[in-house]
Amino acid sequence: MSIQDPARIEQPPKRRRRSPEELRREALVSARRLLIESGPNAITLKGVGDDIGVTHANLIHHFGSAAGLQSALMESMVRDLADALDAAVAQLRSDTGAPRALVDAVFDAFDQGGAGRLAAWIALSGDLQHLEPVRAAVHDLVDAIVEKFAAEGEQTHGRVTSAVLFIALCAFGDAVIGPPLRDMLDREPDSGRKIVARLLPSFLF
Repeated sequence: MSIQDPARIEQPPKRRRRSPEELRREALVSARRLLIESGPNAITLKGVGDDIGVTHANLIHHFGSAAGLQSALMESMVRDLADALDAAVAQLRSDTGAPRALVDAVFDAFDQGGAGRLAAWIALSGDLQHLEPVRAAVHDLVDAIVEKFAAEGEQTHGRVTSAVLFIALCAFGDAVIGPPLRDMLDREPDSGRKIVARLLPSFLF
């Protein structure tokens, strides 16, 4: 009978003491990664607990339930999306490379960090109140585009809101299904961005 080398035995994650703030932060980072890699069904107390080396009971203490963990993740990611849109506004007001710079900023907001998957998750759950913090950022983006491309006016505002809707819908779709769809069509990774940037001036001028 052979004796297995203890060094080869897979060890459980080492538990360590964390402050409540550290544990919540690590849990949300883990939950975000699970969402991006495997979808909403992967965000369970057991899955997150196993990933960061804490017990199921410990996570219940900090989040109350799996639903509480998921809600906290939504809130965290929505704040990040709002911040990314704010950064797009700042870039638009200082960058001379618009409209491609604008398209890249909005596409990055949906693509990086899983915001596209988050938006799909929220939309399918029907709990749209989670998106409310994004409202002010969207309005700021509209105002910045108005400032960048044309004088203030009712007609201009209508064209700009159409442009933002167009960019956001395309960015959302690209984040959720872009890679496999581009592969089916044999298109380059930034083909969606190029198409939107080429069509965007028709909304603004």
